[in-house]
Amino acid sequence: MPETFFPIRTRRPLLASLLLSLALGGCSGGDFGRTREDFRNDDMHRWLGAEATGSIGMSASQFQLTDNERQLRDLAYPLIEPPHSRPAWKSVFGDYKPLPSPWRQSVVFDRTSYGRLLIDEPHRSHTSRYAQLMEDVRNDITRFEPFFASAVRVIELDKKRNASLKLVSGLSPRERDDAVARMQENSMIVQWVQQSLERRISSYRWALERLVIQAPDNIAADADRLIGELAAQTANPPVAAQPVNGRPVSVRG
Repeated sequence: MPETFFPIRTRRPLLASLLLSLALGGCSGGDFGRTREDFRNDDMHRWLGAEATGSIGMSASQFQLTDNERQLRDLAYPLIEPPHSRPAWKSVFGDYKPLPSPWRQSVVFDRTSYGRLLIDEPHRSHTSRYAQLMEDVRNDITRFEPFFASAVRVIELDKKRNASLKLVSGLSPRERDDAVARMQENSMIVQWVQQSLERRISSYRWALERLVIQAPDNIAADADRLIGELAAQTANPPVAAQPVNGRPVSVRG
């Protein structure tokens, strides 16, 4: 009988598929630079309140977040995260991470870091650097009103919460502590954003000044007007929350 012959099938497609799946599985980022879905959850920004109060030695509230408080934290994070800290070519690796609050003594603000990143990273032309700067400022202007509208709602409700503490029957010390801690968290998050906006404006101005001396362009006047608009909004916020403990933060650097 003739010997039975089984042709050898190439394994390259299988090997390529395996390597591709491992590479994709190893990446912690999602499609098109978005945070991977397993990082997302309703309370993904809850840590903001705990970080704010924890940085001054207070315990975090054990109360669950209300819808308004959750929205406040979700809207706060893009304004707290340093601008352009995760450009598209980086964010595919999903480098989302908690940030230290400005009440921590070890936090040092460097107003030059944004500008140095903007100037040093590859760009097709100097005008694209101006365009990136203006886009970052516009994003902040766009985020400003939704955040502070949310802040106004939360702070107003906290005033009612505070007034009701003395009217609640059988209020336990733990309940009172959690209520006070939550009001403190909310107030400090609002001030954290105010602080971050002041720092962003300082960083934008430094970056624009360096662009003007390195690559002068008439578009610089448009960028300056945008930064001025953001500065005017930041100087007159709809609500100016102050921490209960009276420890404000200031812009340094």
